[in-house]
Amino acid sequence: TFTAVEQVRVPVIAAINGFAFGGGIELAMACDIRIASSAAVMGLTETSLAIIPGGGGTQRLPRIVGIAKAKELIFTARRIDAKTALEIGLVNRVVEPDQLMPAALELAREIAKNGPIGVAQAKFAINNGMEASLGVALPLESKAYEVTIPTRDRLEALAAFAEKRKPVFKGE
Repeated sequence: TFTAVEQVRVPVIAAINGFAFGGGIELAMACDIRIASSAAVMGLTETSLAIIPGGGGTQRLPRIVGIAKAKELIFTARRIDAKTALEIGLVNRVVEPDQLMPAALELAREIAKNGPIGVAQAKFAINNGMEASLGVALPLESKAYEVTIPTRDRLEALAAFAEKRKPVFKGE
């Protein structure tokens, strides 16, 4: 399964280029952020083979694009282009093919500028809170917040703010 990708502490960015069907798009859906090239074509086409998406597609796609759209795409085995994927929220951004890896790397650098413990705890709170009621999810968020308070990175952020400089995070 692709659950291990989903559970990595750091954000995982999928760069989708060319064809991403079945397991390819299921792997991308397990990632936190998806960037597609304008040449990408994707879909959960398993029903055209008389099977179902078996790598998490029937569970992740509805959570990403909504139940009705997911049913339509899975039941029809429809292939969609990057523009359509962006319109329905399956991908976060579409770029030209030669800009795909630079865009993914730039996003990774943008994320990496932030406190790694804070980013990891935000990912944990989002991923686990989405599966819970608000009454359960809000305390989960509070616990994740509490993890960040005693860190050296938080103290570094406060010092950097006071000194009007960029923080240097160490993941401590």
